[in-house]
Amino acid sequence: MKLKNTEHIFETVKKRNQNETEFLQAVEEVLASIDPVLDKYPEYESVVNSIIEPERFIIFRVPWIDDKGNTQINRGFRVQFNSAIGPYKGGLRFHPSVNASIIKFLGFEQIFKNSLTGLPIGGGKGGSDFDPKGKSDNEILRFCQSFMTELSKYIGAYTDVPAGDIGVGAREIGYLYGQYKRIKGLNEGVLTGKGLPYGGSLTRKEATGYGLIYLMEEILKHNNDSMKNKTVVISGSGNVAIYATEKAMELGAKVVALSDSNGYIHDPNGIDLDAVKQIKEVERKRIKEYVKDHPEAKYFEGCKGIWTIKCDVALPCATQNEIDDESAKFLVANGCKAIGEGANMPSTPEAIDVYLENNIMFAPAKAANAGGVAVSALEMSQNSMRLSWTFEEVDEKLKDIMKNIFVRISTAAKEYGDEGNYVVGSNIAGFLKVAQAMYAQGTV
Repeated sequence: MKLKNTEHIFETVKKRNQNETEFLQAVEEVLASIDPVLDKYPEYESVVNSIIEPERFIIFRVPWIDDKGNTQINRGFRVQFNSAIGPYKGGLRFHPSVNASIIKFLGFEQIFKNSLTGLPIGGGKGGSDFDPKGKSDNEILRFCQSFMTELSKYIGAYTDVPAGDIGVGAREIGYLYGQYKRIKGLNEGVLTGKGLPYGGSLTRKEATGYGLIYLMEEILKHNNDSMKNKTVVISGSGNVAIYATEKAMELGAKVVALSDSNGYIHDPNGIDLDAVKQIKEVERKRIKEYVKDHPEAKYFEGCKGIWTIKCDVALPCATQNEIDDESAKFLVANGCKAIGEGANMPSTPEAIDVYLENNIMFAPAKAANAGGVAVSALEMSQNSMRLSWTFEEVDEKLKDIMKNIFVRISTAAKEYGDEGNYVVGSNIAGFLKVAQAMYAQGTV
């Protein structure tokens, strides 16, 4: 990545954020993409300086009692990165890898992702280094109540509206929301991803996975192709991966692989999605259970090998930096035509270079996985209006949002001389809306 107008900015960012690898990676990619924007709008340099610095970054202690009666301590985070176009919006991640760098990278990416949806939501993110795996329901309840006791001081329906992410599903959102109501005495749309009986939205669970496929279908259609009859490899087996699988299958594709943090399964006949849903959503077990009832499938320890499976479309939906340049080269050598990021920043910069050098149709995360936050914003709207839309209504709105995202990123890439480069298109289109708002408000 070559920086011209923004090189001095990045040098300052590196000095201020030493050792925050993921955050610096995210910032460098955005700066490289928007460099030509400053040739056209030099007055936005002050905006660039401001947008990289969070408006607020909160770190707090989370004490909780385990089932043996011992006090455990975790660290909680919330970064309120940018509110130029709306209240802070972004998920909560509970995972032992969570640290300041990861939260800041996720919050920074969220600014541009939320901007691309066209909806009035700013960028934020949060979470904890708490690991829900192996914990009892009561331990998770006590942790969530302690976490929300502190977080509730900083969020609100018109200020900051968190959602779920890795390790934070419907169960955790329910516990968090219950504690917020207990403390604040307010029944408001302060969290999204809520259960349907208490203000949740139909299609929210499916939204990120469905949105990913809707965007990939638009990209393929633009190149006179479609998902039909494509062989697809998907990493992960959470909400994003499961519902990307579901929608890809509806459009006539065959998904042959899924994974979790331990390893991956390869079923050349096509994944039995009902079996995966039972294992992951109901039984909360590991993906290796799949091969017990599917003798034609194989399970492999470790995750990297999943990208050596021959496919037409690859959809990384697990975690950041899961595809490096070596894996990217395997995908290219095996004839992969398109890659869409369902997870946040799952490809290293070197992997992205491999995609672009080999003319892979590549949809970066801030565009490709924006469906989840888009439907979260629709949930906020329903809560504000005391309405509940049907599954079909929300799904149709989601489809339109993803189509419009494709138009925005493809138009921006073409306008700035890099047609077909959706990394550049996503960053420029996302940046310009926020920059215009910040400049107009004098918040630079």
